[in-house]
Amino acid sequence: MDADKTPHSYNAQRNSERASGSYVVALAGNPNTGKSTVFNALTGLNQHTGNWPGKTVVLSQGKYICDGLVFELIDLPGTYSLLAHSMDEQVARDFICFGNPDAAIVVLDATCLERNLNLALQVLEITNKVVVCLNLMDEARRKKLHIDVDGLSARLGVPVVPTAARDGEGLELLVNKVAEVATGRLITNPHVVSYDDEIEQAIAAIEEQLQNMTGNNFNNRWLALRLLDRDQTVIEKLEQWLAAKQTGNRVAASRRR
Repeated sequence: MDADKTPHSYNAQRNSERASGSYVVALAGNPNTGKSTVFNALTGLNQHTGNWPGKTVVLSQGKYICDGLVFELIDLPGTYSLLAHSMDEQVARDFICFGNPDAAIVVLDATCLERNLNLALQVLEITNKVVVCLNLMDEARRKKLHIDVDGLSARLGVPVVPTAARDGEGLELLVNKVAEVATGRLITNPHVVSYDDEIEQAIAAIEEQLQNMTGNNFNNRWLALRLLDRDQTVIEKLEQWLAAKQTGNRVAASRRR
């Protein structure tokens, strides 16, 4: 990734990318789910790598075309969680939240869904622009595992596409669903985790304050949860974003004079 490209800079260029028919897609998943195979199959030779700004984490980026639109695929570090206990988790979480991608693909291992769904639910708390890639279906069939894909999609509230990326199985449907979500042709209704009344009241109160500060730029419910957890890394990112917004407002005001 270019040295001067931060999650916040993606917000600034999103409108111009949409205007030119280009969209940014985050690719997330647990290690050993075949995420890199999905990335390589979709992007082919149209890929490169770079360090995350200020971090030692290397990200792969690539491009593919669907329905005449260009999609920039960002291969996030493989993680089991987005709670930012490690640098990889923090980079993945920050991009999905503060990078504001047009869509996110969450790659799951069809042979061990229970372990993988934790990450999927965490991503769904951040963004509703999600397509679940149920990968390694060939392995699941070998193990005689039956997965109710439609039922899983209904429970999660987002598209679930079964794939076997090594053989190219399901990838055409995957990119089509991503295009529908990224362009807004498909509106998802993701599962939302509910908490007890006291926590929900606290979330609502913080959400209202965040709405006044950030508008609809982020998922304010998720930010409220992280603030309740006193997640210092999220607090720092939010402060950076607000400072950048304030600077942008001052520059815009001076130009109008």
